[in-house]
Amino acid sequence: MIAAGAGGAAPGAGMAQGGTVLELRDLHVRIVSRQGTVRAVDGVSFDVAAGEALGLVGESGSGKSMTLRAVLGVLPPEARVTSGEILLDGVNLVTRPQSELNRIRGRKMSMIFQEPMSALNPVMRVGWQIAEGPQVQLGFSRARAAERALELMRRVGIPDPERRFRAYPHEFSGGMRQRVMIRESGVSLVFVTHDLPVVAQICQRVAVMYGAQLVESGAVADVLLNPWHPYTRGLVRSAPDFDYVRESLVPIPGAPPSLINPPPGCRFHPRCEFAEEDCRVSETPLRLLPGGRATACLHYERCMDAAAADRAARA
Repeated sequence: MIAAGAGGAAPGAGMAQGGTVLELRDLHVRIVSRQGTVRAVDGVSFDVAAGEALGLVGESGSGKSMTLRAVLGVLPPEARVTSGEILLDGVNLVTRPQSELNRIRGRKMSMIFQEPMSALNPVMRVGWQIAEGPQVQLGFSRARAAERALELMRRVGIPDPERRFRAYPHEFSGGMRQRVMIRESGVSLVFVTHDLPVVAQICQRVAVMYGAQLVESGAVADVLLNPWHPYTRGLVRSAPDFDYVRESLVPIPGAPPSLINPPPGCRFHPRCEFAEEDCRVSETPLRLLPGGRATACLHYERCMDAAAADRAARA
């Protein structure tokens, strides 16, 4: 998960309220391997508004984590951004030197780990781990950084912050450890997960990735309750305890595509029950449709009808 606008700045600093904080424009990431060149991120575009939480979902290997590593500028040595833009508050991070990215990370954007215990130093008191950010990024003195850490602990709802300041990570609950990793409220989030119920609880919008591409996006309730792409429908049908109790899950048949030699046309067509010949010919771009919805399916009306049948069967 990326938190944009996090760190020592005041809530909303560096961003226009209601404006776009983060924008990806036709992002491409390639990884050179012994087997060939991996198309790890292939033309991904999305934006995140101030104070918004965007869920980025898909199977393992769909390109979610590599997309966010590109945003943070922490790609592995064998990977590089080959084209596209990553705009943070209007600044294109792709063209910025690593020294500038180092200053941005932790001050204007941060990664919040799914299991924050692994991100906290187990032998260092939590308060000083929080204070480290203001010291390193903002040049605060040790005393002023400690005061800032206590202020942030209060703001995110950690009880008895003066005592907790001197506690070690193992003395915090999982929820409190995640609050320590956030360090700020009112930030914009890109939440990477395959857990659809969690996305439904915390995100306003969702973007679905498959085969290193975006295949659907829109408001969470619209996309998850009425999917317009067969892959999204497959994710919903295979998710446990999503919106009703199932007797059994419905798995998506087949396997994800090779990102070295992806299939021609729609990358989901080998697994899709609605695929026609035109789906196998050329890649289908993400199309913006009424209501702020977008889908990369040529025959999304058939998916809509199938999703309606799914809902009727559950009623």
